[in-house]
Amino acid sequence: MIFKGFRVRRSAPPSPSGADRGPDNRVARALPTAILPPLLQKASLPYGATMRIALYQPEIAGNVGAILRLAACFAVPVDIIMPTGFAFSDARLKRAAMDYGAAADVTRHANFAAFDAVRRAEGRRLLLLSAHASQRLPEVRFLENDVLLMGSESAGVPPEVRDLADIRIRIPMAPGFRSLNVAVSTGIAVAEALRQTDGFPG
Repeated sequence: MIFKGFRVRRSAPPSPSGADRGPDNRVARALPTAILPPLLQKASLPYGATMRIALYQPEIAGNVGAILRLAACFAVPVDIIMPTGFAFSDARLKRAAMDYGAAADVTRHANFAAFDAVRRAEGRRLLLLSAHASQRLPEVRFLENDVLLMGSESAGVPPEVRDLADIRIRIPMAPGFRSLNVAVSTGIAVAEALRQTDGFPG
C-alpha cells in the first residue's frame, strides 16, 4: 500500500510454522532497483536476518519522516504500531523523509498485539529505549535481529509493553538533561547496534 510516496504494508500474524509467510511479512524491497540509490540496491538481506526499528504509536510526523530517511539509508526495516497521531498523507512526514521515503521498508501493525505476535514468531528480542531505563547503551550487547522499540513522544510505552521488553536501554547524557528527540535517539541506538553486529550497509 502506498501513502503519498511511502510504501507501507500491513502485518498479518504468521502461522506457527511460518509456512504462510508471504510478501506482507518479508523483509524485502518491492521497488525496482533502478530507482534506488546504489547503497540500497546492495542492502537487501534474507528474511529475519536484519535489525528492525519499531515505533510505538508515534505522534509527530516529522519525527517519523526523519526515522524513515535514517532507515532507508541504513537498510533497516521499520514497524509502525498504530494508531499514529497523524495521517500518512501529512506533508511534514514527506518533507522530513525527503525522497528516501519510498525506499524505506515499512510495516504497519494495527496494534501492539499484532506487532508482538509477528516479533515472537520470528524469534526476535524486544529492546526498549527509555529515558527511565537503568541499562546504559554502551553496556548492551546487540544481536543482529533485535527490534529496537521507541515509545511515543509524549507518553513512551504503557507498563504492560515496557514489562515485555527483553532489555530496557537508556542513552547516557550529561547531568541535568532528561531526554533526546526520538529521531536522534533512534539514530544513536541503531548506529551502535549496527556497529556491534557489523550491520552497516556496504
